[in-house]
Amino acid sequence: MVRFSRLYEIVRRAAAAALMVAAANAAAVHPAVADQPAKEIFGAAKLPALLPARAIGFYSKGCLAGGIAMPADGPTWQAMRLSRNRRWGHPDLVALVEKLSREAAARDGWPGLLVGDISQPRGGPMLSGHASHQIGLDADVWLTPMPDHTLSGADRENISATSMLKKNSLYVDDKLWTPAHARLLMRAASYPEVERIFVHPGIKKKLCDTWTGDRAAMGKLRPYYGHHYHFHIRIKCPPGVSGCKDQNPPPAGSGCDKSLAWWFTDEPWAPAKPKKDDKPKPKKRAIQLSDLPQACAAVVAAPGPASEAEVTLGADPVGRIARANANAASVTASAFAPVPVPGRIPLPVPRPAN
Repeated sequence: MVRFSRLYEIVRRAAAAALMVAAANAAAVHPAVADQPAKEIFGAAKLPALLPARAIGFYSKGCLAGGIAMPADGPTWQAMRLSRNRRWGHPDLVALVEKLSREAAARDGWPGLLVGDISQPRGGPMLSGHASHQIGLDADVWLTPMPDHTLSGADRENISATSMLKKNSLYVDDKLWTPAHARLLMRAASYPEVERIFVHPGIKKKLCDTWTGDRAAMGKLRPYYGHHYHFHIRIKCPPGVSGCKDQNPPPAGSGCDKSLAWWFTDEPWAPAKPKKDDKPKPKKRAIQLSDLPQACAAVVAAPGPASEAEVTLGADPVGRIARANANAASVTASAFAPVPVPGRIPLPVPRPAN
């Protein structure tokens, strides 16, 4: 235990040093991108910042240092929409998704996960789609079970997830819904590090009405628009990480109450009434790098792996951080190095311990 504590302190100090060096480089990079929308900056990054893993900011306003990629294929998962390059996350999140895939396959009758978007290599705002998924702690998982064969690249780009709802309805279609869906969702919610699971109100109601097992985690399943073909896992900020902001905990209770009933009224779905205002609305300003936490400038400025060999240096956290410091001190060029092997995203190591 003493040896581990000493190693942890070495890593902690090295992590701080890495961010300080990267922050110094950020001053040189920032002016060149000061007027560029943050989504363009982070959307251009092909590989992660070579920094210790850190979720920075809030789920919808932040970035990711030291992200790792969810492998495209595993024994109990397959990643979808590979062309988006959005399967990067904090190691804690990647570990949890892999754990869920294994345990659901072993215990819940769910053959495997089809994993959708996680985050970009350095997190941050995206060019399209999500407002959240910015700090590597959010992941989308399809409600379609993994098939018994490896999907082709074309299949991963073109097939669609299956909606669990009856056509033109807010309610689950019992021809599509199975007890395994319920077990998968309740298992995901049961993990203590999970902060919320977003699902469609119809799915939440189905669970409220039919789940007969332990309901302690039911309140983590939060009804929200759109999540009828996938569910969204959000984990808490990793322990001891500074600069990462958790969402407020969900309300106490199961959530199978008036707050859920509201979703089945007209109010949530009614078109917004136009305001009586003759003044033209100002054009919405794009989020800039300066709008994000200050540490995100260091993430932008930090060097990325220049080759696959550099990314797979081995399971030596102190050595990896020391190399990151050396690289950050000597490299001032663009952080957005190209993918070294065409069509392949290298996997930073060490892989998370599960």
